[in-house]
Amino acid sequence: MEMGLNGKNVLVPGSSSGIGLAIAQALAAEGANVVLAARREDVVQAEAGKLPSAVGIGIDLNQDGAPEHLVAEAEKAFGPIDVLILNSGGPPPGGAADVSDEQTLAAVNQLLVQHIRLVSLVLPGMRERGWGRIVAVGSSGVQSPLPNLALSNIGRAGLAGYLKTLAGEVAKDGVTVNMVLPGRIDTDRVASLDAGAAKRTGKTPEEARASSEATIPAGRYGKPEEFGAVVAFLASEPAAYVTGEQIRCDGGLVRSY
Repeated sequence: MEMGLNGKNVLVPGSSSGIGLAIAQALAAEGANVVLAARREDVVQAEAGKLPSAVGIGIDLNQDGAPEHLVAEAEKAFGPIDVLILNSGGPPPGGAADVSDEQTLAAVNQLLVQHIRLVSLVLPGMRERGWGRIVAVGSSGVQSPLPNLALSNIGRAGLAGYLKTLAGEVAKDGVTVNMVLPGRIDTDRVASLDAGAAKRTGKTPEEARASSEATIPAGRYGKPEEFGAVVAFLASEPAAYVTGEQIRCDGGLVRSY
């Protein structure tokens, strides 16, 4: 399949490792110019150096003015952004009864406010050119809230509502807006969650992982590159009629339609 991404300019925050890096690699393999961004500047620049046409920018999007700075640097490198990936790390685990105002505001800023700012910076150009792709990395918790991840459930559900609303407003302009929901993808973040579960239950991390895998019909954790391939398709030209959707990449973990 011809993906139509050759020469397109892509911005991928949170791409020093895990899902974000896999997305950047998948899009680079299709000929896109990719801007990788993350707090670990040395790592993100090293990963960018392994790709055909990419730059790495060290940045913390939680800082004031960071989205504006990132988009300006990305456009300086390659030009206007054609594909925007919305991706960030997750807030600390914890139950809903224990969250504080400070934690809630921090989670909403990380998972919603900063992403809205990024969209507001690149969307006018996409609409003017009549072509754009916005793909957000969500969580299976958007459709089936996850225990002990209250802050993630709160912030990502807000982002999902924003994106669904946005999709209906910009479809006529050639801009698609979609969300991909990972289940248990084999990343450092999931390993950390397994370690936390092991500590709470008295299991070893290996036992905690095995228990988690037993709940997945596929019987295993997903590979980051499998997730990256789904995102690459949604960013492609052939996916022009797919918008406003939540696509699960979870091995069948969420049992509802």
